Amino acid sequence: MHLILPLMASLLLVGGLILIKRAGQAGASSLMVLCVSNLTSSFIFSIFWALGGAFRGWELIWQPLVIAALFVMGLGLTFAAVEVGDVSIATPIFGVKVVFVAILVTLLGVQDLPRSVWHAAVLATLGIGLIQCTGQGKPRRVAMTVLLALSAAISFATFDVLVQRWAPAWGVGRFLPLVYWMVGISSIALAPFVSWKEIRKPGVIAPLSAGSVLISLQAICIVSAVGIFGDAARVNVVYSLRGLWGVLLAWAVAKRWGGAEAEHSKGVMLTRLAGAVVLTIAVILVILSELSA
Repeated sequence: MHLILPLMASLLLVGGLILIKRAGQAGASSLMVLCVSNLTSSFIFSIFWALGGAFRGWELIWQPLVIAALFVMGLGLTFAAVEVGDVSIATPIFGVKVVFVAILVTLLGVQDLPRSVWHAAVLATLGIGLIQCTGQGKPRRVAMTVLLALSAAISFATFDVLVQRWAPAWGVGRFLPLVYWMVGISSIALAPFVSWKEIRKPGVIAPLSAGSVLISLQAICIVSAVGIFGDAARVNVVYSLRGLWGVLLAWAVAKRWGGAEAEHSKGVMLTRLAGAVVLTIAVILVILSELSA
């Protein structure tokens, strides 16, 4: 029953990115999107304070600070990837995060890297190749989207690994609010560099606000599913479906209301869908290896 949460999160994330993409097309800059989204997350994650925990002291305050920096970096790269390219290109590649998590855990000496992860890495490379070959005369733009999405996946993979290592000693009711309050403070620091007059442009504020809320809610769903039920492996299997939704929903929305995906041929979108399927299989392969370990 708890797997409904990551399923909701996978849909919320894609819906949020589609709206953010629309806000960007209407004139919202990536920096504005990052500030609004971070402030929204900072507010929503404050509810975790009620779960309690222990303040570990100012000498360890660098731990939530590092996590906050990784989150801001990952989210900024995510929005940049969506701004540069299509949602149907960027979203499937975010799923490679699970492969990076497995590799990072191995590098930190927590566990040996199973052979299945190498198989997953090969599949992930194939999936990315399928997606990248759909540039239709814009190979540099597609390559940049892939690079930004992979960088975001690495940032969030490091985020996950360090949260797993540091959060238990603090308690989620103290660690996560501290992390997201720092995220909010960073957004306040960035605010003077944002051209806020863009928010008055037609078609900006509604998708920007709705998209920021959806992205924050999907984070709540994932954190709640893992924090309360502790079934991280199966949660991530279901959450990896966001790659498929990223192609299918972006395609459907573009056909209905317009967008870059509507301009592509059916063959291009089916190739992207095939790449998303291969990437999803790679992610599931990694998760199944974790379950059998």
